[in-house]
Amino acid sequence: MPDKPSVLFVCVHNAGRSQMAATWLTHLAGDRVEVRSAGSAPADAVNLAVVEAMREVGIDISAETPKVLTIDAVQASDVCITMGCGDACAVFPGKQYLDWTLEDPAGQGTAAIRPIRYEIKKLVESLITEIAPETDR
Repeated sequence: MPDKPSVLFVCVHNAGRSQMAATWLTHLAGDRVEVRSAGSAPADAVNLAVVEAMREVGIDISAETPKVLTIDAVQASDVCITMGCGDACAVFPGKQYLDWTLEDPAGQGTAAIRPIRYEIKKLVESLITEIAPETDR
């Protein structure tokens, strides 16, 4: 891994799981990791129940917008993580590809999204340990 690894989170609409994952990684790793998220068929807006679920833990994602998945985003990332939604990234040598099987928050209320939010947080914490552990400087 480079000194500052880059991670791309991908789900079809880039409106729920990938947005939560990107936000958790930014929140927990700070500037130690470059973070992107995208989708193959981006929604018009981030899922409002997801926005509310993240607000409950003190993270505001209301200004985030779904973005389209591009080859450039994949090429610029060291780790590409799909969210168990059937989306796939273009494959390039030297990259790490992971698929996190997560329940889809689409159409669900905030209460149903809370367990997904915490599952994503645990996965992100494990990812940070692997790619960007804190070091004593």
